[in-house]
Amino acid sequence: MKGTLMLSWILVICLSQVAVLSQYYSDTLPYHPRPPKVTNLHFFMHEHTGVTAVVVAQANITSNNSSVTFATLVSVNDPLRTGPEPDSEVIGNVQGISLLAGSNASSTQYIEFGFNTGKFNGSSLSIFSRGEPGLAVVGGRGRFMMAKGIALFNPILINATNVIMEFNVTVIHY
Repeated sequence: MKGTLMLSWILVICLSQVAVLSQYYSDTLPYHPRPPKVTNLHFFMHEHTGVTAVVVAQANITSNNSSVTFATLVSVNDPLRTGPEPDSEVIGNVQGISLLAGSNASSTQYIEFGFNTGKFNGSSLSIFSRGEPGLAVVGGRGRFMMAKGIALFNPILINATNVIMEFNVTVIHY
């Protein structure tokens, strides 16, 4: 018992000496923020139901009288184009998921606008938002590092097989 007590005191004294004699290493660097940039983008998303937008999961509800299926998870991989025409230049793609959770066609979306041409090649914008009337830009990669902003959309064409949406995106990034 006496040996254990003595060993405990020696351990406490040694540990207190280590804490006193050691120093925490820290190298503080000055913060030099880059000035924010504001970029306005304009492009069109072309979606083909069953090809570039596919239902992944759907609730088994029999009492839904709406034309929009309630509780449906849709995976999207749509091309981004410079114009509403089907043969306009492809500048990137939209990838992500959309959850149709309301009976009035409202949806919650996580999507990425990825760009693969021009000065934004390799950059992307991250969207996580409820889709009415605009989408919140919550981040980005590449030239859109630390992006925030809004993506306003306007439906150009909606039918049983095709959806064409016009996007006007305003992004603040560094």
